[in-house]
Amino acid sequence: MSYFEAIILAILEGLTEFLPVSSTGHMIIGSALMGIEPSPFVKLFTIVIQLGTILSVLVLYWKRFFKSMDFYYKLVVAAIPASILGLLLNDFIDSLLESPLTVAIMLVVGGVILLFVDVWFNKPTVEDSDKITFKQAFIIGCYQCLALIPGTSRSASTIVGAMTQRLTRKAAAEFSFFLAIPMMLGASLVKLLKFFKEGHSFSGQEINLLIVGNVVGFIVAIIAIKTFIDILTKYGFKAFGWYRIIVGGIIIAMLLSGHSLQII
Repeated sequence: MSYFEAIILAILEGLTEFLPVSSTGHMIIGSALMGIEPSPFVKLFTIVIQLGTILSVLVLYWKRFFKSMDFYYKLVVAAIPASILGLLLNDFIDSLLESPLTVAIMLVVGGVILLFVDVWFNKPTVEDSDKITFKQAFIIGCYQCLALIPGTSRSASTIVGAMTQRLTRKAAAEFSFFLAIPMMLGASLVKLLKFFKEGHSFSGQEINLLIVGNVVGFIVAIIAIKTFIDILTKYGFKAFGWYRIIVGGIIIAMLLSGHSLQII
C-alpha cells in the first residue's frame, strides 16, 4: 500500500463512517479502483484507522463525556447486543463480507428505507440523547445488530433505531456517534490481536501508514460530522437515501460488467 492509497482510504473512512451510507461500500469501490490487494496489513489498516475517527467524536463532544456515569452505562448497554451477536456469528459474517453483491443490495435496500424514514418517525419527543432510558439504549443496540450485514451501515441502523425510540434526527445521529466509540475500539482491539496471533508484525513504513491514516481520518471525520448534522437538521435523510441507491447501483453495475471486486 502506498501513502497515496492510504490517504484515499482514510478520507473515505473519515467521510463515511458516521454517515448512513456504509463505509464498507465505499471501501469496495475505492480499493477496486486503486487495485489494492487485500493483504493482512491492508485489512488491519481499514479497521485501525477508525481510531482516528473515534478521536474526532471525543474532540467534538468532549463535554458530553463529563456529565454523568449513566451516559457511559447506556453506551455499554447499547453495545452489548451487536458485540455478542458479532462473536457468535463471526464466521457467517465473514462469508457475507466476501460478497460484494450482498453489500450492494443492502446499500440499495437501506437507501430506500432512508427515503421514507423522516415520514415514518416524524413525532420525536426526545431532543437530547442524554435523556434516553436504558431500555431505549438496549433497543437501539439491537438495531445496530443489522449492521453486521455488510452494506447496511452501522450509522444508518443505529440512527433509524434511535428514531423509532422517538429521538429527534439530531439526537439520534449524536447517539450513533457516541455508540461508535466502544464498537470501534472493540473491533480495532480484536483485529490487532488477530493480526499478531497470526504471526504478523509491522514494518516501519506500515507504522507510518497507520499514523498518516489516523491523522487524515481524524481531520476528515470532524468535517464530515459537522456537515452531516447541518444537512440532517435542515433536510433530513432523503439525500443520503438516494446517494446509497446510486452507490449500490454502481457496485452492481461493476459486478455485472465483470469487474472483480474484493472487500478489503
